[in-house]
Amino acid sequence: MLGVLIIQLGTPDAPTPEALRPYLKQFLGDPRVIEDPPWFWPLLFRYILYKRPAQSAAKYARIWDPVTGSPLLHWTKRQTELLQAKLPGVPVRFGMQVGNPPLANTVSEMIAAGVDRIIAFPMYPQYSATTTASATDALFKCLLEQRRVPALRIVPPYYQHPAYLDAMTRVITDELAKLPWKPDHHVLSFHGIPKRYAKAGDPYATHVKRTSSELIRRLGWVRGNFTQTFQSLFGREVWLKPYTDEVLQALARQGKKRVFVALPGFTADCLETLDEIGNESRELFLHAGGEALHACPCLNDHPAWIDAMRVIIEEEGRGWI
Repeated sequence: MLGVLIIQLGTPDAPTPEALRPYLKQFLGDPRVIEDPPWFWPLLFRYILYKRPAQSAAKYARIWDPVTGSPLLHWTKRQTELLQAKLPGVPVRFGMQVGNPPLANTVSEMIAAGVDRIIAFPMYPQYSATTTASATDALFKCLLEQRRVPALRIVPPYYQHPAYLDAMTRVITDELAKLPWKPDHHVLSFHGIPKRYAKAGDPYATHVKRTSSELIRRLGWVRGNFTQTFQSLFGREVWLKPYTDEVLQALARQGKKRVFVALPGFTADCLETLDEIGNESRELFLHAGGEALHACPCLNDHPAWIDAMRVIIEEEGRGWI
């Protein structure tokens, strides 16, 4: 039996320091995320896991829904449910690399239910060792514990796939049509990675550039009307530039009063989109002289994205579906 496995990064169970501590320990302890500089491990246990859980919990509390809880978990559930409706007869499940539901549990349940062929769908359009490779590491680790290992296909990075690009374009154009004002500037903000990772061969920056070029062409944005940036910096080293917050502050000082920020690297709204851009970056932009910053929702459960997921899976599953 064929099954589809959606792999997402994960989320803490609650917006509390107690829930954030094990989540951050597992996330930051991934050698794909932090490539083991000698200074990091003492810093992680002596400072980061002491200070950061409370700081992160306060941020999660700002976006935590009283009914649906974690936005990332909510949207991942919705994507799974809606994709399941598009693929009747094929069980569609999801698992988290960090936190709950653990990927290992989902894989075990699928195998126990008779799944002997899995199409794994990492929720990262652009490849990076910090995301896509981390997801496959987690999956392969799960399979090491299984006696009966299913046949496996992994959806490759879809940063240039027409279905993904068309869905992202639809989300952006739909959101722009709802605005009561016309943006003075558009920003495409992607999660960053340390520059040394790219120098070591990570193709992420190239994938981001190609996604941005295709979206800009589809949207018809002209030079000078958009900027592609990187966000979510961590630590003191140099990351891929330009940095989103620095660009937003510069735009405000240049007289760009109304800015629209889209987030093509995220398939579901999460802390980095809702709070980092929607709250923290907006505050910096306003303080620098801007008047309005609108963060575009991610792909989430937009019908065009659910259709795109189906198309991508059916292409990868040729001969299986």
